Amino acid sequence: MRIILPILLMLVMLGVPSIAQPGAGKLDAELQHSTSNAAVDVIVQYRLQPTESHHNRVLRHGGQFRRNLDIIRGVHYSIPASQLESLSQDPDIAFISPDRPVFATGNSVYTGNPDYGWKSVGADLASSVFGLDGSNVGIALIDSGVDPLSDLQSTSGPSRVVYKDSLIPGLPAGDSYGHGNHVSGILAGNGSMSSDPTSTYLVRGIAPNANLISFRVLDNNGAGTDSSVIAAIQEAIWLKRTYNIRVMNLSLGRPVTTSYQFDPLCQAVQQAWQAGIVVVVAAGNNGRNNSLGTNGYGTITAPGNSPYVITVGAMNTVGTLTTADDKIASYSSKGPTTIDHIAKPDLVAPGNRVLSASQGTSWYEKTYPGNGVAMSVYTTNNTNASPNYYVMSGTSFAAPMVSGAAALMIQKDPSLTPDQVKARLMKTATKFAPGFSTATDPITGVSYTSEYDIFTIGAGYLNIPGALSNNDSLSGTALSPTAFFNTASGSVYLGLSGTAAVWGSAAVWGSAAVWVQGRFGVQPQFGARPLS
Repeated sequence: MRIILPILLMLVMLGVPSIAQPGAGKLDAELQHSTSNAAVDVIVQYRLQPTESHHNRVLRHGGQFRRNLDIIRGVHYSIPASQLESLSQDPDIAFISPDRPVFATGNSVYTGNPDYGWKSVGADLASSVFGLDGSNVGIALIDSGVDPLSDLQSTSGPSRVVYKDSLIPGLPAGDSYGHGNHVSGILAGNGSMSSDPTSTYLVRGIAPNANLISFRVLDNNGAGTDSSVIAAIQEAIWLKRTYNIRVMNLSLGRPVTTSYQFDPLCQAVQQAWQAGIVVVVAAGNNGRNNSLGTNGYGTITAPGNSPYVITVGAMNTVGTLTTADDKIASYSSKGPTTIDHIAKPDLVAPGNRVLSASQGTSWYEKTYPGNGVAMSVYTTNNTNASPNYYVMSGTSFAAPMVSGAAALMIQKDPSLTPDQVKARLMKTATKFAPGFSTATDPITGVSYTSEYDIFTIGAGYLNIPGALSNNDSLSGTALSPTAFFNTASGSVYLGLSGTAAVWGSAAVWGSAAVWVQGRFGVQPQFGARPLS
């Protein structure tokens, strides 16, 4: 039995995608039928922008105002759980959901050789051939904050972290957790602490002269909430013109609990996309999860389940500069998405054992000191351990590879829309031959087998020179398609709603795979199999 079979079984189990609101009425299933008077934090989305009158109605139910979330016509409230059924009857309310926790999508396991992924995807050629380094492009980093790292300074001295804010009350904008620093180095580190006469060992980011606009939404344990992330996205949209924010990186997520059409986190990233910001999201690290018997399929995390955003899975470069031996990281979450069955991830990039800038005293570095990188790895001058660089793995660190690539594309052509960036990245991604790879967990000894189908590797491997060379003129949207299960034929089809798909006859997933208006012809190795 091929691994693809669980996809078909999952689609049967979950049913046909629907745009109906989940649960009863306008109240998330998790909040229904509660008789508790204990306060819960919720996000209320309104049909129109809420006014003082709407706030007063919530107050009459014992609620307390926390924060306006204007970009989704929402408000963060604390309210007795027993009052939610009654509150949901307000005709102006569109949907009520919990203010769910979100988490960083990185981990700290470090075994084997480190990853020089920036060269694997061609960021070195972006500099040497195209002369691009992300100059004057702003990247919004929504994470655990950023410290004043040497690799984030400009050539003239000032930090390229041009703005910092903390959306977590009582916590500074710096990174005491260590996740945001790592992501920032992949996005825009210039390698100043790893210089070597031959540059062989250079540890550099994808867009080494881009500006970062940092929003701290994760605490000292790498946890946050929907409302904090939405507030950060909202602030980034407000500051778009001030700092030329054209890209947003979200290396965080949580389980999908409702359709993207009602999920407040998905609604927020959609607003950023429609405001002209390329949104890149980590796919999640649940590819080994077989709790539902799906071999990790259906584990994409929110907001990576939004069809608007670019969702990124993680590749393992096996510690070499050649891509010939690269393979999918077995923990990388696979599509299609729960509930909506969106085909994800959109593409993959290096995310395993990635070297990046380090502050040296964060929670990660104190808890896992063995991940510190010896100077011999990035210079010929010393063999002592150094706090300058650190190694981490996860789709958290694949996402900034793509965010940096988007910044390079926009530097080359500032007129590009988010949909055009997504389309070019997917079209030019390096395609994989049909096949499988196996990975063995170095700690548990358990082996995992991955199939190279569209729900695992998406459109393929990030190819920065290919994306920069592409000049296709595209119009319309680049929404990721939806997977449909045909019970009569036992086949999976991918289709797009509406008529504004950017794909006509251009190959995306392979020579025989194209997005078309209405139906997608799945390549033989990707599906269209009988249920046997």
